[in-house]
Amino acid sequence: MSDEADLSRRHFLTVATSIVGGIGVVLTAVPFVASFRPSARAQAMGGPVEVDISKLEDGAMMRVVWRGLPVWILRRTQDMLGRLAAEPDAQLKDPGSAQSDQPDYARNPARAMKPEILVVVGVCTHLGCAPIERFDVAPADLGPDWKGGFYCPCHGSRFDLAGRVMNGSPAPTNLAIPPYRFVGDNVVIVGDDTGVKA
Repeated sequence: MSDEADLSRRHFLTVATSIVGGIGVVLTAVPFVASFRPSARAQAMGGPVEVDISKLEDGAMMRVVWRGLPVWILRRTQDMLGRLAAEPDAQLKDPGSAQSDQPDYARNPARAMKPEILVVVGVCTHLGCAPIERFDVAPADLGPDWKGGFYCPCHGSRFDLAGRVMNGSPAPTNLAIPPYRFVGDNVVIVGDDTGVKA
């Protein structure tokens, strides 16, 4: 009887030790495996950013951060699109965006996939300052020819409602357009244009 009890006790101890050891291995492996995932900071620095634009009203702009850069998403009104279309090419340094950083699908007068939605990097191409939105028409400080757009207060660069740089501005090129794509009508993925055709 003592041999059977001894064998049973050994079997119990072997099973219990195996279970505790297995749990220990799992608890040790979880942080190790989790360390392979990029940190939140690393994801923010390079990963695509999903933006819900369902509540973005006509004429309003929202800001997100992608790769440490401010990205603006502007829902242009029909009036804004009309003013943009009326902008004479002669007033722009690069009206066709031949010298600008942008995907091919944004190489059009609206510089966008959908004319009403502008997605643009909010960094002046002169010295990296942050332009401000100036959607008002013909304000006293910008002159009677101003049809709305973005103004850089650092050195006076002016950009139209498509982020195209105006003549007389120190900025050499248009504001950059990041890669992006739409998921349905209300979600923009900034930083990923997989499957988008030019």
